Amino acid sequence: MERGISLRQFARDIDVSASFISQLETGKAQPSVATFFSICAALDISTDELFNYDDSIETEREESTNGPTDAANNNWLAVEHDTEISTSQRVHLDGGSSPVVRPNERRVLVLDSGVTWESLTSSHRDRTDFMFVRYEVGGSSTLEDRLIRHAGVEYGFILKGTLHIAVGFDTYVLNAGDSISFDSSRPHRLYNDGNVPVEAIWVNLEFRGN
Repeated sequence: MERGISLRQFARDIDVSASFISQLETGKAQPSVATFFSICAALDISTDELFNYDDSIETEREESTNGPTDAANNNWLAVEHDTEISTSQRVHLDGGSSPVVRPNERRVLVLDSGVTWESLTSSHRDRTDFMFVRYEVGGSSTLEDRLIRHAGVEYGFILKGTLHIAVGFDTYVLNAGDSISFDSSRPHRLYNDGNVPVEAIWVNLEFRGN
């Protein structure tokens, strides 16, 4: 609306249906990683902005979630959990003054195809994402026959499981303890072809041209 673009025009711009965009807005659908990057590029915003660091917005609590995060089963925007937080911790969280992020304070994005991102920063960092990521068994950043590309550089460190990463014509198999960095403008795809979930620490640095 701020950009004067209709829902239908925006849907055409990123090659999805208008009904899908409407479902995203109402929380009835989740975007794939590829669609997520397309949305950010079309609106000229960083992925970090969609984690929603505005503490004035009332966030939703998951009744079925108890304890720290590091799990799926969250809505795709700004989820809080039911773990007890001390009064002093809550003051720092609400005031946005603490650089520390406790496990139960992470902002969560649940994407399509079994991918979950959890922000590890306490405030918005322009063009930078520092995240705990989880790929469920069979989870992937895109469909099997599709690669994505976007501006920036990615750095990853695998904590658990085995993650396959296709970059250009090459495919790399990363196990716990392995790390990788690559130019995000090269076509790539991340997927879990194993039998246990993959957990990793990920950093996206988004570089845009002038």
